[in-house]
Amino acid sequence: MAKGKGRILSIQSHVTYGYVGGKAAVFPLQCLGYDVDVVNTVNFSNHSGYARFGGSRASAGELDQIFDIMEQNGLLRQERLLTGYIPGAEATVAVTALARKLREQNPALIYLLDPVLGDSGKLYVAPEVVPIYRDALPLATIITPNWFEVEVLTETKMTDPVSLRQAIRKLHETYHVPHVVISSIPLKPWLTELLPAHLRPPPDSADASFLACIASSRTAGTESAVYAKCFPCLPGYFSGVGDLFSALVLAHFHDRASGEESPLSRAASQAVSQTHAILSLTHEAASALPEEERQATDEELDLREPMRKIKRMRGRELRLIQGQDIIRGIQPIEYRHLEPWTEFWTK
Repeated sequence: MAKGKGRILSIQSHVTYGYVGGKAAVFPLQCLGYDVDVVNTVNFSNHSGYARFGGSRASAGELDQIFDIMEQNGLLRQERLLTGYIPGAEATVAVTALARKLREQNPALIYLLDPVLGDSGKLYVAPEVVPIYRDALPLATIITPNWFEVEVLTETKMTDPVSLRQAIRKLHETYHVPHVVISSIPLKPWLTELLPAHLRPPPDSADASFLACIASSRTAGTESAVYAKCFPCLPGYFSGVGDLFSALVLAHFHDRASGEESPLSRAASQAVSQTHAILSLTHEAASALPEEERQATDEELDLREPMRKIKRMRGRELRLIQGQDIIRGIQPIEYRHLEPWTEFWTK
C-alpha cells in the first residue's frame, strides 16, 4: 500500500460544474498523495465568469461551527493548511482565527495563504477585507499573491526596480512571510530589462507573449534569495489557474533542499511546469471544439446572447482529469526551472 504524504485542510470556494477554487486544488493534491479535508467557503453552480451563477456563501458562524465540531472531534490534525477565496470580512476573520489556532498548536504547520483580493487593478472583495489579510500574513509559511495583490497588501505601486524590491522586502520584514511566490506576472519593459540576460524571453519575442514567476525565500537576518522564470503566455482566458498553482506549490514544498534547488524554488518550478502543461492541454482541447463553442470575446454580443459566453467558458475549463498523468509525474513535460536571480538586490 502506498504511503500518504499527510493531511491538508483546504478552505476555499466550491463549484458544482468546472474547476476553480477547491475543485482545481483538491484533486491535484490527492493525485500527489495527500489526504485533503475540505471546507467550502462558497457553494456555487459554476464560477462567476459564466455571468449566470447561483448558490450560497458560508457565514462566519457556519464556518466557526464547522471548525468547533472538528476540534471537539479531534479532527484538526492536519500538517498543512491551504486557504483561498473567502467571502467577506467576518468569514475572513473566522478563517484567520483558525489559522492562528493551528499555528499555535503546531508551530511546524505549513500554511499556504493565497490572498484572493483581486486582479488587473480591481478588488474582488470589500476594502475592509484587506487589513484582515495583512494581519494573517505573519501566520503563513508561503503566500502566492498576483502582482496586483502584492501592491494592495504592501501599499506599494510596483513601477520600477526600487518599488519591486521595496514590496518584496516589506512582505518579508514587516509581515514576516518566509516564502513569497508571485505568479503570472505580465512582463513590462522595465522588468524585462531588470532580469538577467539568461532569464529573459528570447530576443525576438514580444514581452506580451511571456509571463514571469518570481519566488523569494528569506531566513532570519539575511536578504532573501530570489528566483525567476519566464514562460510563454497561452492565448485566451482560463479560470482556476491560481487555485491550481497554489495547490501545486504547497504539494511540492518540503523543508529540505534538492540538489541546487531550494525548497521554494523547487516547489515553484514544479508548480509552474505542471500548471503550464495543464493549460497547454486545456488550450489544445478548447481549440479543437466546434466553432460555436469557441467564439471570440465580444462584450456586446455576449451581453445580448449569454449562451455565447457560457459555451466559451465551458470549453475552457481546466482539463484536470485528462491531465492527471501530468500531475502524478507519469507524463513527461518540460521542466521550467526557476533560476537564482543573484543580483536582484544589488543591480
